[in-house]
Amino acid sequence: MNTDDKHPVRKVLIIVSRGSLDGIYPALIMANGARMEGIEASLFFTFFGLNGLVKSTMDSLKVATVGNSALNMAMPMLGLPITMPFPTVMGAIPGVSAFATHLMNKEMEKLDIPPVREFLEMISDSGGKIFACKLAMDMFKLKKDDLWERVDDVLTVGQFYEHGAGAGSHILFT
Repeated sequence: MNTDDKHPVRKVLIIVSRGSLDGIYPALIMANGARMEGIEASLFFTFFGLNGLVKSTMDSLKVATVGNSALNMAMPMLGLPITMPFPTVMGAIPGVSAFATHLMNKEMEKLDIPPVREFLEMISDSGGKIFACKLAMDMFKLKKDDLWERVDDVLTVGQFYEHGAGAGSHILFT
């Protein structure tokens, strides 16, 4: 996979800042795809993205329904046209987020997309690196023991940039 012949992509640094189901999966898919192409991949979970690494929350991520203007994408799952908007106010009704999460998980299961923990294991097993942001950890009063046991390290932003320095490195923000 090349951006052009002179500068092939060798490493991707993926910053994960959103902690919802629909915020975590794009990063996991991008990291897994990079590893499948032989590209080094490192995930840096920061701010609410840490939700995907905290042992007590990583298996119960939800779809954000309030203020998510792109929920029209999910309308075909209900047999409705993609052009039908999802009214934002409906996202605040109790149970709507749980229902949307259930639908999304069901569709991902049909496509054989693994749950978050299993996806992280696949990325780690393939040589991908998984880091937590020190600033966000401090801000949310989290300790390394609160995180999934296979997190490679807790780094500052500067340390993460140093880890990824070099020709052919690309930063992706999800």
